[in-house]
Amino acid sequence: MRTLFIIFSLLCITAAQGQTSGKPFHAYLYNNEYEVYMRINFYEQNIIIPGQELYGELPGYLGKQRNSFCWVVTGCHIENDTKATMQLINDFGSEDLTATLSLKNDSIYVLKQESGSTIKVPRNGKWQKLPKVLELKRR
Repeated sequence: MRTLFIIFSLLCITAAQGQTSGKPFHAYLYNNEYEVYMRINFYEQNIIIPGQELYGELPGYLGKQRNSFCWVVTGCHIENDTKATMQLINDFGSEDLTATLSLKNDSIYVLKQESGSTIKVPRNGKWQKLPKVLELKRR
């Protein structure tokens, strides 16, 4: 019985991993230095922003740890297995930009702000600009 449970557990884990393998733009990405993260699914575009369900299902968002502020991914285009272009707006709708997200290796992504507004996030009561090129790690 115990062996059957172990085999079943391994099959479940393998199946769960298989759901995202081969889909580099279905991920949770983070940067500890700036305390930001991205939840993305550019394939099914079914991400719901917690507390902001009004937006409905989206390709993803960039959020700030311990804060509800976010940048909403309103559109995206996967160019190839290693690069995607996306359009983002802040959650006030007052700023927008175009950015690319590139896969550097299996676990490192590069977010590059291409044109439009600069991504700013709240930090200690002030607005902090994110660098034009920011590395994010896949969790």
